[in-house]
Amino acid sequence: MALRRLKFLGYVAGLLVVVLGGSYLFAPQWLVSADIKRQAMVAHVEKHSVQVGDTKWVYYEGGQGPTLLLLHGFAASKEVWLKQMELLTPHFHVIAPDLPGWGESSRVEGASYNIDAQVARLQGFVDALNLPKVVLIGHSMGGAIAGVFAAEHPEHVAELALLDSFGLKTNENEFSREAMAGKNPFVFDNREQFAKATAWAFAKPLDIPGRFQDVLIKRNQENRAFINQTFNELREPSQYLSLQNRLDKLGMPVLGLWCHDDKIIDISALDSLRNGLKNAAAISTSMMTGCNHMPIMEKPDETARILTQFTLSH
Repeated sequence: MALRRLKFLGYVAGLLVVVLGGSYLFAPQWLVSADIKRQAMVAHVEKHSVQVGDTKWVYYEGGQGPTLLLLHGFAASKEVWLKQMELLTPHFHVIAPDLPGWGESSRVEGASYNIDAQVARLQGFVDALNLPKVVLIGHSMGGAIAGVFAAEHPEHVAELALLDSFGLKTNENEFSREAMAGKNPFVFDNREQFAKATAWAFAKPLDIPGRFQDVLIKRNQENRAFINQTFNELREPSQYLSLQNRLDKLGMPVLGLWCHDDKIIDISALDSLRNGLKNAAAISTSMMTGCNHMPIMEKPDETARILTQFTLSH
């Protein structure tokens, strides 16, 4: 009997190897989706959706306590926040949506998805969920959306945290020169181009299996027209200075958190933030080393600690 059980377990193990190996080779998107579900489970968040006007918002939600609303950056999705949510849900009620047009949230053909348009959509999302005053946390493009929203709708925002945020005056760097010349560093068609694109955002090369990279490349290609459209919209001065022009309207406590060696949003943006906050109730700044543009993924524990301290100190 014991020998039969061992043989049966051996058959099962062999079958799993075949199934998983076949999935990796021929259906890697299945394994990517399965891993995302695993991460969401570990983070104690569930996926929900809500229809607001012509937009379907898909978002993660979990935890109890003060509400933190997390906004992702350009060409990203709610999944970039999963590790942060794992660290934050023990203390806070956390919501991370796919911004309209990105991830699983819907987009309207021909509509604008610049900072101002997204701020208007965010107002509808906050109203639809009947959220209390939130701690609004934005990374990169999401930082500009968060900052402009806080300036225009301060009644909804208790505190504001900006992580390597777009929308501020910065010193010129290689990324900004390429962007203003019309070259979009966020598009890629093969693994070599994928490696170059991610090198803009991460200090160390990403350890992602090749077939998983192929899934991300395919998604990038499928969304290419939208990525290029939005990229071009954000190259307008009204957009890349959208937050800079409203800093004096921010009256709540504000945190600026940057990676010192950010290749996309130069560290000089942190000085622009500090110098422009004339009326903020409190100003906190933190600068990290050993990361590039993605502290939420490159330095998750340190980022979560800083966000927790900031939230609980006001």
